[in-house]
Amino acid sequence: MVALLASACGIVVANIYYVQPLIGLIGPDVHMGARAASLIMSVTQLGYAAGLLLLVPLGDLLENRRLAVLTTAACLPALLLVGLARSGAQVLLASALVGVTSVAVQMLVPLAAHMAPEQRRGRVVGTVMSGLLLGILLARPVASAVTALFGWRAVFFISAALMAGLAPLLRFTLPVRQPATGQGYAALLASLVALPFKVRILRQRATVQSACFAAFSLFWTGAPLYLMRDFGFTQRGIALFGLAGAAGALVAPIAGSLADRGHTRAATFGGLSAIACAFGVAALGAAVHSAVVLALAAMLLDAGVQTSLIVGQRAIYTQAAEIRSRLNALFIAIFFTGGAAGSAVTGALLLHTGWPGLCGLGALLPLLALGYYARVSR
Repeated sequence: MVALLASACGIVVANIYYVQPLIGLIGPDVHMGARAASLIMSVTQLGYAAGLLLLVPLGDLLENRRLAVLTTAACLPALLLVGLARSGAQVLLASALVGVTSVAVQMLVPLAAHMAPEQRRGRVVGTVMSGLLLGILLARPVASAVTALFGWRAVFFISAALMAGLAPLLRFTLPVRQPATGQGYAALLASLVALPFKVRILRQRATVQSACFAAFSLFWTGAPLYLMRDFGFTQRGIALFGLAGAAGALVAPIAGSLADRGHTRAATFGGLSAIACAFGVAALGAAVHSAVVLALAAMLLDAGVQTSLIVGQRAIYTQAAEIRSRLNALFIAIFFTGGAAGSAVTGALLLHTGWPGLCGLGALLPLLALGYYARVSR
């Protein structure tokens, strides 16, 4: 069951990230300028944040298996719309719908937490999240490789076919879980406003992860553009580069085990420090014009972001089970908004300050988060 949930999370969440290395190709094909095309990733992430706030809280109200299956199935038409889009407006609208429906992953992760015993919850969540994170990291090289062979539209048609197979698989394998709640949907959504004020750990971890994910989006939105422009990389080269980051997903179960043993604070400090160091290595890679050094920076960055994410999510899942879906929705929505902001400024940052400016901002964000966490976690 853990393997199934991990695989499903990776397959679904990849839908959000396929566009990241393809922006330079999609834009001209649908008559979008460079700055407008950079908004495709931001719109996708904002759609994901909207789905988190409007759909994921239903996990505290509706039967969880049915909710996850229906949301997964809804990804299919959204992906087809991206593949069939002929204008910039159509791409942006379809990308937003892909983001909204891809929140199925955040219905599956709390389900894993519900099923896992307390003493193993961090490791189970870490393993499921490693599948999700591999989906995030492998989406870029897979999209680049498929595009090199068949064109960028084929990426979304293939993903739609995967959704058509995954939805019935989940329907016949996931256990039924009916939450015990007497709230209606309106009351459920209204409670989201109060939860960040009531649950201190949610405020702390969401703030930290927002900075991490903004830095993550800065790097992975900017790196394909930088590698194409300054290193002459093709889509295949970008695909191979993206595989470097996938190695960082190996730390997820380790981070979960550290959290299970009570080392959340140390793991958080280590993760944030790794992110800041990664941008220093990335700046060095540009200075010596080495793609290998940039790949090392990608590995360090992804390992740091994932460590912070896993220990943060484990801390949030220790809260009451009846509000777990809402807490998870708020946590992910808040830090995905940070990621959307990082993606949105990447194009302008590269244009006006170049790669060194991007690395400077990328290093500053985790350092600010480190100072904040050091103060609030005493």
